[in-house]
Amino acid sequence: MEEPKQDVREKVEGECQKGMNPHLPADPCDSKPDNMAPELVLKVRIHGSKENDFIEIELHRQELSYQGLLQVCCCELGVRPEQVDKMRKLPNTLLRKDKDIQRLRDFQEIEVLVKSRNSEWT
Repeated sequence: MEEPKQDVREKVEGECQKGMNPHLPADPCDSKPDNMAPELVLKVRIHGSKENDFIEIELHRQELSYQGLLQVCCCELGVRPEQVDKMRKLPNTLLRKDKDIQRLRDFQEIEVLVKSRNSEWT
């Protein structure tokens, strides 16, 4: 039985490192594709709701902000912005500012924590 001439991973790593900027990641999975979609797709739901399923929303990558995410979530989930207490990237990271939103990646799961009349989450 013949041995493979070169491991597949070694071949991919070698091709990625030829003529590339040494400051960029060598692993092709770590680099962004050239044809990245103009929208960021996120999965959102209301925390503790009877409806346990997520819905997908799109945000323009050039306009990623906390207020933009809040506005789209509220519109899609049928809640008012003043009802939202917190937004959380699952499993346990609060989203607080624009930079937090700009670090999000496609298909990450976001929960919107909504205040009830008793100041408790619903």
